[in-house]
Amino acid sequence: MSGPIRIILVDDHDLVRESWKQLLNNDPKFKVIAVLKNGTEAIEQSINLLPDIILMDINMTPVNGFEATEKILSSVPSAKIIGISVNNNPRYSAKMLSLGAKGFVTKTSTLNELKKAILRVHGGETYVCEEIRKKDRQ
Repeated sequence: MSGPIRIILVDDHDLVRESWKQLLNNDPKFKVIAVLKNGTEAIEQSINLLPDIILMDINMTPVNGFEATEKILSSVPSAKIIGISVNNNPRYSAKMLSLGAKGFVTKTSTLNELKKAILRVHGGETYVCEEIRKKDRQ
């Protein structure tokens, strides 16, 4: 790997954005290059910044994470998007993956699991967090 993985964080909660930025930037494998508060900003900035990974919250306005994922991937097909939600319903992850996202984690996932998801997706794999995989097996 040459240099850190370049990440855009998209979430409508300031505390989530700033906390995750700090936590990820503390690891030399990662570099948060933008923190954005909605899908509209994500669509615009993804085209300009061409990140390696986009961490995309689902429930945002005016453009939610599902819509933003579709629009980003139509403009930047190489984008690797990981959906993020407080909702642990497996249908959310299934919908994100069907739209072209490469991963999904819940906001209750550990920092280690978030990092694992980023590394795996960056490496070309698909990753769904353990919480969703457990619910899917029930």
